[in-house]
Amino acid sequence: MSDVWSARAEAYRQSAIHAAGEDLDLVVDWCEPGPGVTVLDVATGGGHVARRLREAGATVVTTDPAPGMGADTTAFAEDLPFAEASFDAVATRLAAHHFADVVTAVKEMARVASGRVVICDNTFVSEQSEEADRLRDASHVRNYAVTEWESFFELAGLRLAEQHHFNRPLEIDPWLARVGCTGEDAERVRELLGDRIEDGWMPLPTLVMKGVK
Repeated sequence: MSDVWSARAEAYRQSAIHAAGEDLDLVVDWCEPGPGVTVLDVATGGGHVARRLREAGATVVTTDPAPGMGADTTAFAEDLPFAEASFDAVATRLAAHHFADVVTAVKEMARVASGRVVICDNTFVSEQSEEADRLRDASHVRNYAVTEWESFFELAGLRLAEQHHFNRPLEIDPWLARVGCTGEDAERVRELLGDRIEDGWMPLPTLVMKGVK
């Protein structure tokens, strides 16, 4: 699966919805970046979180399982090659729905953080929408409900300090194109999403959470 993501690297670097947004602003803010602050960006993808954190003065290390993403370290979120409390903050954005074992991943992020963990991801809408996500991209595992995320933080020993839930506007055509979903599969995805799509756009429910040690 990491080879698939390597091939997608440039598309995600250029993706407008990944490069900006209220969710990105919030992730960066809650990491509390600045000179002397160290942050681990897990599943960095196009590197947008890392870029913004560095612009704010933080020292950032990036990881991603796909070598083509050009991260500092090639690693899965479930097995981070760092000692306990190595970073002031650990963040991951719009990637956790691809994690094979999300609870283990959150525990790993909590283990290597000395202060805080910030996670942003899409949230569960319906089983029909989950089917659409899997058809669009076979690497999709699952979007989780807010209550599930709260339990993941608790299991990882994190106290939930802040959370924000909102809708991001998602343009359907670029979303399908980024992963090469075309033809009958694309039509079926649109059919499954149904009236969630309006004028080529869809509201994407998104959660940002900050847990502290």
